[in-house]
Amino acid sequence: MSPREYLRIAIKVSRPRFWFYLLGPYTVGCIWGADRYLELLKPWFFAYFFFFMFPANVLLYGVNDLWDQETDELNPKKEGKEHRVKPEERESLRKLVWAAVGLGLLLTVFQTGLVERLIFLGFIFLSYFYSAEPIRFKQRPFLDSASNILYALPGVFSFYLTSGTLPPNSVLAAAFMHSFSMHLFSAIPDIEYDAGTGIRTTAVVLGRRASLVLCLILWSGLAALTFQLGSGSPLSLLPLTYPLIAAELLVLDKAVDSVYWFYPYINVIFGCLLFLSKAVVTPWG
Repeated sequence: MSPREYLRIAIKVSRPRFWFYLLGPYTVGCIWGADRYLELLKPWFFAYFFFFMFPANVLLYGVNDLWDQETDELNPKKEGKEHRVKPEERESLRKLVWAAVGLGLLLTVFQTGLVERLIFLGFIFLSYFYSAEPIRFKQRPFLDSASNILYALPGVFSFYLTSGTLPPNSVLAAAFMHSFSMHLFSAIPDIEYDAGTGIRTTAVVLGRRASLVLCLILWSGLAALTFQLGSGSPLSLLPLTYPLIAAELLVLDKAVDSVYWFYPYINVIFGCLLFLSKAVVTPWG
């Protein structure tokens, strides 16, 4: 297979519409941890920027596609919204996944502190074993959604690199609530397909309505923490959007699919606003 074909498969499998889910937390963590822009004009910033933009997504979603073949055959979203891996592409995808793992491990060689190395390796570990045996968090109710904290780890990692400390506990709690809820919410449309292949996710165990109630509770906690952290500023009120949408779906008994594909745009908008709120007050030198 030619390099061009490998690149084509890598791009399709990495789900470009979701690239911001890893790259966004990384860039937000950088700007919130830095005291000035010049701290970011270093080779490590661009190396990790590239990693979390592309190879990390190949790793995360490539492993998922390799281990979820039975479910993906039944799932209609693989027809248009995502890429259904063809049998002849599987071996090439395995090579791409291992190349992404290898690049991640190579980057740890240049890391100097134990904490930053543990955070980074934690991201690789969760990204791989969310889908892969023998752990396969995806099939362990509640651990599946809890392991989704992996999406926040790029931000924790970059914040630590730039500030030398971990984010405040309240920020970590808010990140956990949001990542848990996003995973659970995204798993609701797949209840039928996961249950049909014997995969017991949190959404399968709880069912549609109870899953939405749990999302509503956790997103309400996120909104409360954000309001407190933002001292009641207008920007801190925006995360109320999440519990309000969950409440609307519950009250009107609407399908999650009706709003699910808007969530990447909502997350991107809020992430950009969070980035800009700190960027405008960060000095250059």
